[in-house]
Amino acid sequence: MKSVLQKGFTLIEVFVALTVFGVMAMLAYMSLGQTLSNADMLNERMDRLQAIQRTISYLSTELMQAVPRPVRVELGDAPVPALRSSFGSEFALQLTHGGWPNPAGVPRSTMQRTAYRIEDGELIRYHWNVLDRTVNNTPLATIMLEDVESLTFRFLQPTNEWTDQWPPLSAQGIPNTSLPRAVEIVLTLADEGEINRLVEVSQ
Repeated sequence: MKSVLQKGFTLIEVFVALTVFGVMAMLAYMSLGQTLSNADMLNERMDRLQAIQRTISYLSTELMQAVPRPVRVELGDAPVPALRSSFGSEFALQLTHGGWPNPAGVPRSTMQRTAYRIEDGELIRYHWNVLDRTVNNTPLATIMLEDVESLTFRFLQPTNEWTDQWPPLSAQGIPNTSLPRAVEIVLTLADEGEINRLVEVSQ
């Protein structure tokens, strides 16, 4: 009677197989980790671009919808110009604009007063629920964008000359209701550099 020989794996073969499996598992894990890391970076990039786009959209829309309506501020005697941007001012830009949505039909104006300034590298948008405010009317603040280095503007005068502030320094006799013909937005970011937009203002 012939005996049947049973052949199995040697210890060395088992060791080699386990080693190969371990290396493949490690490579797969590293590949998965890199994929997840790339996905996180892509999501962060997309969030950043969306925040930039939203900020530019807000600024552009509000400038296009600017209205010649000066406002009175708390403890202020003289009205503040409808649009204001000057060196040393509290805000980089403040303006009255139309188009304030009112889906609930609340009895209020569709005009809104908004302002922008940079605080600790963050661009903050402020808005008030009333145009002529008192000490009891505090603004609502929204962080629009981070890592902001500067936000400046240039204004096209009716004479087709550009000025860095509004109302212009030579604005003697120009009413507080005056608006520029166009505004150039110059937004400088730490990671993206300088972004420019030219906006035509409704007259």
